[in-house]
Amino acid sequence: TMLLALGPKAWPKLSQFKPLLRISGGETLHRNSRHWAGQGQRQGPGLRTRLLITALFGAGLGWAWLAARAEKEQWRQQQRTEALRQAAVGQGDFSLLDHKGQPRCKADFRGQWVLMYFGFTHCPDICPDELEKLVQVVRKLEAEPDLPLVQPVFITVDPERDDVAAMARYVQEFHPRLLGLTGSTEQVAHASRNYRVYYSAGPKDEDQDYIVDHSIAIYLLNPDGLFTDYYGRSRSAEQIVESIRRHIAAFHSVLP
Repeated sequence: TMLLALGPKAWPKLSQFKPLLRISGGETLHRNSRHWAGQGQRQGPGLRTRLLITALFGAGLGWAWLAARAEKEQWRQQQRTEALRQAAVGQGDFSLLDHKGQPRCKADFRGQWVLMYFGFTHCPDICPDELEKLVQVVRKLEAEPDLPLVQPVFITVDPERDDVAAMARYVQEFHPRLLGLTGSTEQVAHASRNYRVYYSAGPKDEDQDYIVDHSIAIYLLNPDGLFTDYYGRSRSAEQIVESIRRHIAAFHSVLP
């Protein structure tokens, strides 16, 4: 009745719905949903493929990051080594006596990695602590059979009191391979200058005792006898061991 009342004005609008009039609405919608569902299944890779691609992409990024980090660390290590070489620290020779009375010079340690510390036997706390740390480093490295032995060396800055006998008594308290070196006032001063070690004896008390103020650092020499790195009081034994591992792995002799 409503259609008849609208008359011809309604016919154009009705013509837009001819497909729906010829085919039931439910059937038409059903066909359309199957058509689009089929298209959705054909688009893009499956879930498993996408997960695999994502995993491979993530692994590639991780590998690239690790490679870039290793390259950057190697570059920094090379820059540091070059800077230390240009500083010419410890490039000169020395002539001292070991705690057994045998003459020693730097050439005697050629082919060995050396950890060297300057101090004195009457030092109340700092020197024993640093030597104990040095010994911990040596023992940790000794426990790794793939690494070369590192020779620990203790050089006195107090030759007036630290003669051969005093050094022998002192070094035996730390490590069987710890080598104590002493000498005349001039010989000790020469060795200290080569390694930029500062030291100065303080005033004597009524018992003729005194403290020697000195630089506090552990020096690393490579098998060429060149100064390679140094470690202050803030560096732990574990940090020093890790640093020495890196230096050993990166070492290439520059001597003929």
